[in-house]
Amino acid sequence: MSRREQRPEELFEAARAGDRAALARSLSLIERGGAGARAIGRLSYPLGGAGYTVGLTGAPGAGKSTLTSATIGHLRARDVEVAVLAIDPSSPFTGGAILGDRVRMQDHATDPGVFIRSMATRGHLGGLSLATPEAVRLLDAVGRRWILVETVGVGQVEVEIAGKADTTVVVVNPGWGDSVQANKAGLMEIADVFVINKADRKGVEETRRDLEQMLDLGDLAHEAWRPPILPVVSTTGQGVSELWDVVEQHRAHIEASGELARRRAFRLREELREIVARRLEQRARELATGERWDQLQGQVLERALDPWGAADEMLRAVGA
Repeated sequence: MSRREQRPEELFEAARAGDRAALARSLSLIERGGAGARAIGRLSYPLGGAGYTVGLTGAPGAGKSTLTSATIGHLRARDVEVAVLAIDPSSPFTGGAILGDRVRMQDHATDPGVFIRSMATRGHLGGLSLATPEAVRLLDAVGRRWILVETVGVGQVEVEIAGKADTTVVVVNPGWGDSVQANKAGLMEIADVFVINKADRKGVEETRRDLEQMLDLGDLAHEAWRPPILPVVSTTGQGVSELWDVVEQHRAHIEASGELARRRAFRLREELREIVARRLEQRARELATGERWDQLQGQVLERALDPWGAADEMLRAVGA
C-alpha cells in the first residue's frame, strides 16, 4: 500500500515508530479536519499527558521566532528532543501557512531531534485553530516531551495562547510602547514569564520597571508565582539558558501546587465546548442551503420574524 493510501491508524503507528513523514501526514490530516482528524485524535488522546507545552507570544516584531530558534539550540545542546508548532497567518488563497518552518528556523530543519511544523490560523482571530490542541496531543503521543508553540503576532486576541499552553512566555522589546501594548492586549494577565528580547538595545531597565509597576497594579502580591522578567538577546543566545531554567521552575511550581492539572482540565472543558459549537455550526450551515432556510430568511427580510427567532428555528432543526 502506498503512503498516499495509508489509513490514519497506519500513519499513527508509523509516526509512533519514529517515521517523520508519517507524523507530518498525520498532522496534515488534523489540519484538514473531518474523519481523518477524528481518527488520529481518538488514537492519540489516551496516550497523551506526558508532554509539556510552552507558548511563546507577544507583539509582532518582538523576535519570537528568533527566540524559539535559540531555545531549540539550547535544548539540543542538552540532548533534549523538542517539537515546535509555528502558528502562521493563513494564506487567503489556500488556507495554508504563509511562513514556512524552514524559512524561520532553518538551522534546525535537518536535526532528527527537532520536529518543526508550520500551521495555519485559518482565519481564526485568536491565532490558533481547533487543530492546535489535537496536534499537541499527537506530538505528545509520539514521544515529544517538550512542545513549543509560537504564535503569530495579532494584537489583543493573542492572549488565546494562554489557553493552549502549560507555561506562557510573553515577549516584549525595550521601549515604553511594547509595555503599553502588553498591557492593552491583556498579555499582563496571562504571562507566566516575561522576556525583554533584544536586550542589547537601550531601554531595558525602563521596560523592566514599567512591567514591574504593571504587575504591582495588577494586584499580584497574593499570587504564589509572580512572573519573572528576563533580559534576553536571542540572536546571540544570551539569557536563553536562564529563561529555560525559569520555565522549568514554573513547571515544578504548577505541578506541585496542582495548578497544572487545573489548567489542563479547563482547557479540555473549553475545547469540548468549542467542538460542540463547531459541529452545531456545521450542521446549521448544511441546513442553511435547504428550503426551510430560504423560508426563514424570507420571513426575516419581510420582518415577519426577527433574526433571533429564525436562529431558534434553525437550532431546533439541528436538535439544539
